[in-house]
Amino acid sequence: MAPEPRFDDVLRPPALRFFAELSVQVTPAIEVGATPSGLRRLIPIVGGSVKGDGWTGSVVPGGADFQRILTPRLAELDARYVLETTEGERLFVQNRALRVADPADTQRLIRGEPVDPARIYFRCQPLIETAAERFAWVNERVFLGTGLRLPDRVVMRFFAVE
Repeated sequence: MAPEPRFDDVLRPPALRFFAELSVQVTPAIEVGATPSGLRRLIPIVGGSVKGDGWTGSVVPGGADFQRILTPRLAELDARYVLETTEGERLFVQNRALRVADPADTQRLIRGEPVDPARIYFRCQPLIETAAERFAWVNERVFLGTGLRLPDRVVMRFFAVE
């Protein structure tokens, strides 16, 4: 009789490996209004910077964060933008996130006012795609991230799930 397979090593909680820190510059929201699916807003992305492990780059202007404020506490975010390394490599990012805050803090964020980041739950799931050979591995990985919203930018850290 064959020995029972051991799954402990394969099913252990995954480790996270730092990928990059982003500072994404944004402009004031374009308000769509209260739709049947929630309050819709579009936040233009106008630039920014990225610093990874051994590489740096910028956030290409022209992306946007499509937001849906579902409840006074809960917002669903779907941002799409391009990162460009100093060597000219491009990475497409689709970053889906949940942001949870006290209703008063949510209203402050909507108005573009500063809120203590410790009061906000902001977690994201960036999907990263590229044609760049050096970063080809990102096409085959899951990423998780943390973030904070400031009046003029969003700061995030992305981690590859090992």
